[in-house]
Amino acid sequence: MRTPRRATGDAYEDRALRHLQGAGLVLVARNFNTRHGELDLVMRDGEALVFVEVRFRQRSGFGNAADSVTPAKQARLVRAAGLFLQAHPRLAHRPCRFDVLAFDAATEGARCNWLRAAFEAQ
Repeated sequence: MRTPRRATGDAYEDRALRHLQGAGLVLVARNFNTRHGELDLVMRDGEALVFVEVRFRQRSGFGNAADSVTPAKQARLVRAAGLFLQAHPRLAHRPCRFDVLAFDAATEGARCNWLRAAFEAQ
């Protein structure tokens, strides 16, 4: 059974996926789980492989949704991406980037803020 929080996350991932596909990106994988955490979406943008973190914030008391992708979260995503590439060696030669799709507000009309190349692998 999905929790209300997971259902909300799934809804925003669905929205992010539609947004990215509308921009011409192609889905490679969704919800790839590793010991370092989950990759929400893995997309292909031309030759590039894009690891997408989808974030939602209902309230801005602790910053906006994009601000919640802290350096510690970025490091976990980079490690998870490395494990994804190990599991899919045919994709390992592609250039990679890390994008964030951030949604702020508690309404269906929450605006999508797409941060391409939001951070670099360290």
